Amino acid sequence: MRKITKRNFKILCDFMEIREFMVEIYERDWRNGVPAPFLEYALSSSWMDISYTHRFCIWEEDGKIVAFVFHENPASDVYFSLRPGYEELAQEMVAYAGEHMPRPDGEHRLVIFEGQNAVMEAAQKAGYVKAFGYNDKVFDFSRELDYPLPEGFGFVEPGKLDYAKVAECCWKGFDHEQEEGPWDGQCEDMYRIMQAPHATPLYPVAIENGKGEYVCFAGMWWTPENQLAYMEPLCTVPEQRHKGLATAALSELYRRMKPLGATHMTGGGNPFYEKIGFMPCIGWTF
Repeated sequence: MRKITKRNFKILCDFMEIREFMVEIYERDWRNGVPAPFLEYALSSSWMDISYTHRFCIWEEDGKIVAFVFHENPASDVYFSLRPGYEELAQEMVAYAGEHMPRPDGEHRLVIFEGQNAVMEAAQKAGYVKAFGYNDKVFDFSRELDYPLPEGFGFVEPGKLDYAKVAECCWKGFDHEQEEGPWDGQCEDMYRIMQAPHATPLYPVAIENGKGEYVCFAGMWWTPENQLAYMEPLCTVPEQRHKGLATAALSELYRRMKPLGATHMTGGGNPFYEKIGFMPCIGWTF
């Protein structure tokens, strides 16, 4: 009979082991849970509320992590990582989520990926019902991604990123100016992200205009253990959209990552990705 114990996550002690666990159970379609960069990027960012991380829960057998329940952003979204062969824990994981995970606004929702059948079944038995879902796209590097850089723009030399310019590009590129006001010069969050334990700052792509302003940025978290080119984030400043900058940035990532051994690159749910050759792969259910 298995002797499985559970305990709460200690952010200063457990992250490296959780990262290794996520690397070990990774599948391209996320059937066992999110890839390792998903959580590391969030924990390194100011947009994630880390005040509830003590509620994350770890299940172990003989010191080996076999299951993990956690949130990302918003804190009311609960995720499940489960090692194959331990599906019997799914019901307990869902029950733990219902009882202990945060509900900042009084409610929460479970985030389950296609292929997480045991978790889905446990959620349905517990009374959860599907609200909505979508599919993220992935680019298979057995194909070629080769879109040209528009005239008048240039790639920033690898390893020479100006993080303040990256931060400004992301602020504008994610439409924060329209929602929260002009760029205020605060760039410490970007410096912190780039200093995350497994950040790979040599590989992101920034595109600049003739004035040296960054107008498009595509982040990259190279995860060699999984041959995974985890692309996050991707944005273009509003006045430079629909010129092909994002496709050029993704093509440059392809050229940088394939020689390193990457076999695939993540995208998102926007139809834009499928138009340039990304294929549906990761099914999300909320």
